[in-house]
Amino acid sequence: MLGLIFKKMINVEELVLNSLIENFSLSQIENYLSSKERWEYFSYLIIFIMLLLKTAVIAAILDAGCFFFSKEIKYKKLFNIVVKAEFVFLLVIVFKTAWFYVFQQDYTLEDLQYFYPLSALNIIGYEGLQPWFVYPLQVLNLFELAYWVILAYLLGKELKVSTDKGMSIVASSYGVGLLIWVVAVMFLTLNMS
Repeated sequence: MLGLIFKKMINVEELVLNSLIENFSLSQIENYLSSKERWEYFSYLIIFIMLLLKTAVIAAILDAGCFFFSKEIKYKKLFNIVVKAEFVFLLVIVFKTAWFYVFQQDYTLEDLQYFYPLSALNIIGYEGLQPWFVYPLQVLNLFELAYWVILAYLLGKELKVSTDKGMSIVASSYGVGLLIWVVAVMFLTLNMS
């Protein structure tokens, strides 16, 4: 829902169309638009499945972290904790919409693609940056930090331990998993560019 509001308020469709006009023929654009309409609802299903998979994997990683710290917790509770913490990422869409609607009203498609609120990439800027550095700098942001803190707090509360102990579990399990993921994305980006 927030994604649809973002698309409407920021005129994403117009930016995409302008970008397509610069790079493709009229028949290619018509083919793209017709296939986009056919697959639009399917894309919502794919997004839902990807979020469900992401949540399940993070809960499993936290389960492994709890195991290594000799803490027992049901997977269902971990899944619930991760779902609650995931809501912090909805704020990213709200901040991004507000930024481009209120503060930066002259923007390109690249500005939308590379902008991640309160991230290291916004401090450094994406111009002149190697493509494989973009993702790690986007991941390094205050929303990710808030996600870690929420996970640690909820995990500590459920395990009846301090938030510091919860943070140790999150850092040693989710943190390592995130690091492996970021390195994998960097490697793939480096090989594709």
